[in-house]
Parts: sequence; C-alpha cells; structure tokens
Amino acid sequence: MSFRKVVRQSKFRHVFGQPVKTEQCYDDIRVSRVTWDSTFCAVNPSFVAIIVEASGGGAFLVLPLHKTGRIDKSYPTVCGHTGPVLDIDWCPHNDHVIASGSEDCTVMVWQIPENGLSQALTEPVVVLEGHSKRVGIISWHPTARNVLLSAGCDNVVLIWNVGTAEELYRLEGLHPDLIYSVSWSRDGALFCTACKDKSVRVIDPRRGTVVAEKERAHEGARPMRAIFLADGKIFTTGFSRMSERQLALWDTENLEEPMGLQELDSSNGALLPFYDPDTNVVYVCGKGDSSIRYFEITEEPPYIHFLNTFTSKEPQRGMGWMPKRGLDVNKCEIARFYKLHERKCEPIIM
Repeated sequence: MSFRKVVRQSKFRHVFGQPVKTEQCYDDIRVSRVTWDSTFCAVNPSFVAIIVEASGGGAFLVLPLHKTGRIDKSYPTVCGHTGPVLDIDWCPHNDHVIASGSEDCTVMVWQIPENGLSQALTEPVVVLEGHSKRVGIISWHPTARNVLLSAGCDNVVLIWNVGTAEELYRLEGLHPDLIYSVSWSRDGALFCTACKDKSVRVIDPRRGTVVAEKERAHEGARPMRAIFLADGKIFTTGFSRMSERQLALWDTENLEEPMGLQELDSSNGALLPFYDPDTNVVYVCGKGDSSIRYFEITEEPPYIHFLNTFTSKEPQRGMGWMPKRGLDVNKCEIARFYKLHERKCEPIIM
C-alpha cells in the first residue's frame, strides 16, 4: 500500500499558529460587548482598529501596529457616532481611511492621521445617511476606489460613492429578513449575502437583480455566513437542524446540492470565515471558541480538506485579519490574526 493514499500531499499540512509574546500584545482594552456578530476588529499594514466599550455613543480605538503593551485608559478614540459601533472596515486602497457603521443608522468615513491619533477624532470626512435602522455590515469594494457597501437591519443594501457622499445603488426588496453577511467577489462585479430566511443570494448590484439563490443553505435557525472564493465558488458556515455547526462549498452555476459539506461540532457560537485567495486556505473562527480551524479548498473531491486546529486557553470575542501585504513573508508567515480577548488583543501568526 503506497504512502500517498494515506496522507494527502499538501504544502499546507504543517501550517501552525503561534501566539506572540506577552509584551507584543495590546493590553487593557475594553472590547465592545454588543451582541452583534461582527469581527469587532479591522487590521491593515499600518494600524489595528478595535471597537471598544464607550459611554454615551460608539467609539473604536485605532492603534499603530507597533504600539504594543498596555494601552492607557485616556488613549484617544474615534468617537463620532451617537450609538454603539457595530462594524468597521479599512479601505483597501488607502491605509489611512476607515469606515464604520453604527446603531445610530449612519455610516461614517474617517481619515486617520499619519502617526495615529494624538487626540479624539470626532469629525468624520463623510457621513452617509440612508438607512432607517442600525447599520450592521460595512464592506469596501475590492477593486473600485471610493465605493462602499453598507447593509442595515432595514434589510436594505446601499452602495455609496464616498467621494461625493451619494447613493449609487439602493437594493430594496431583495431580502425579506435580516442580512447576516455580505461578501464581494474577487473582481467586485457581484456580491453574495446570507440572510435570516436561510437563503444565500448572489446579487448583481448594477442591475439590482438576484443572479442565483439557494434556499435553506443551512437548515438551522442560527446566523450563517457566506464568502466568495477566488474562483467564484461560495463557502458558507451555518448550523444544521440539530444545531450542529456546518461548513459547505457551493458552485454558483448549480446551487442544487453543495459540492462539499462538513459537520464540525455542536457549539453555539457563530462561525466567522476568513479566506486567503493566494493559498486557497479558509480559516474558521467561532465566536466564543478558543480555536481557529483551517481548511484547504481544492479542485478535486472532497473539496474541503481539514488541515489543522490552532487552540489556545482563552475564548475569542472577535478576530482581525491582516491583508497579505502586511505579512512578513521572509518568516514564512501566511496569515496573521488579531484575536480579541475580554481585555486585550493578541496577534497570532500562522
């Protein structure tokens, strides 16, 4: 019996996670306690931004990456929202621009100074008003500059021109219920959404139409997520009818049956998927878990291959994911996470 049949050959079989030393963590941060299922953290090669607990309104911290150690209680925050901040996202084209969505129904775009904040930022560059309920999802367009997508609890998806602060497209009536997640395709021509009615939809924003739809992608009632992969397939996380957590891979040409479906465990935290298009590895972080599982997506069946699990002692409240251009590839780093604890943020290097 040949050895190859037992162990599938993969150059990612030995990927392992490594938490950094204590002095390289960001300590004494009061991470937000909002019950919304977002990552609470956004990272780029210059800064890490974390949504924090704030009295009277919403705020988030923006720290330069090198500012590790204990963070002073009086460290300035970005605090222009009148309600708690639910989601933040860095602009992929400019490392000093970040957008935030909040319970006060607005989206604000901020310009962060070159060396980080020296005083509290209260004046956004742009305020985008168009939602009638709280805004829970923010996502910049991957290829077009100054284009921002926001989705709110009013089941409306808006696409904005940030430069002129006007609505480009308003997509109403496509979602009968709360939108859980939105993900752009790699070229930004389409996006896919996961909705509370258990459907995954692929939407063409220019036409304002649903290109493909899969009803009951996961049978369970808990939140699910959907992300686009580089080749146009869709990866979803959700729950089965027995409340077991599931992963699935779908071909957008044919959404009848999933290409691959795996059950993980029966924990109850929502699963947040992070995808690396260069290595085709998907990292799955459960909210409230203390582990990160990672899977390789391949062309031949079974399409989802479990690689390994990174486990630590403490559960995560949120997770930030560094874009590829911020990694130290000389040290064979293929991914870096920023894991939020109750009071600190800990980088984990893969």
